[in-house]
Amino acid sequence: MVESMEQLIEQAADLVSTSEQILVFTGAGVSTESGLPDFRGLDGIWSKHDPKDFTIDRFLSDSQDRKLICNVLAGAGLTMTQAQPNPGHYAIAELEKMGKLHGVVTQNVDGLHQKAGVSENMVFQLHGDLSHTRCLSCNTRYPMEEIVEWMKEDIDEPECGQCKGMLKPDAVLFGEQLPFDVLTESERRSRSCDLCIVLGSTLSVYPAAHIPRYAQQGGAKLIIINMGPTEMDSMADIRIEAKTGEATPKIIARAKEKM
Repeated sequence: MVESMEQLIEQAADLVSTSEQILVFTGAGVSTESGLPDFRGLDGIWSKHDPKDFTIDRFLSDSQDRKLICNVLAGAGLTMTQAQPNPGHYAIAELEKMGKLHGVVTQNVDGLHQKAGVSENMVFQLHGDLSHTRCLSCNTRYPMEEIVEWMKEDIDEPECGQCKGMLKPDAVLFGEQLPFDVLTESERRSRSCDLCIVLGSTLSVYPAAHIPRYAQQGGAKLIIINMGPTEMDSMADIRIEAKTGEATPKIIARAKEKM
């Protein structure tokens, strides 16, 4: 018997209302509902540029490649800083207000979870943050809008105002390791949560996609909400085929009624 959307939302709300440590794992599907294209989608960066040009080795060794990477990612970063959270982001923030959020582990680089009100120390951005750049020498961070303004002044390679070091978009480039402390804390929280909610991810990009698996191995229940199949559909306790911005707010609202 195929369960209706209303039944699935009710079941998901039951799990949310009875859980105490909820880990949320988000992918590109959450941000596309805010108007941001998936990097791998039809209008994404990789449809217009060769990913091989966006490696950490090229960034460090070739000034022309560095200029290309900065120009492209600065433009994308500016788009992201202008984007606004959607109902899915706000529903996740509501979990923190309810005292149930154990953390948000995200593949996205747009900072929209923080914009929606989730505390900075509760968001773990596995692939970095394209709304900022970081000095490779002294670790000082700069808002991407500031870098864009410098580049408008024909400054080919903006440098750190503190130490004159090289500035790099704070997103993870190809060939670059995921930030160790972020990955480590994400894994720790995944193994200690009692419910993992996957939103807008096909769970096909590793090592990020290991996070929900660790959660389930630790005994957590698993809810997956996504448009299209994921690699963990058969492992989910509840699988909802829907936009995250439509289903998630309904689940959280119903869970609050049950508390």
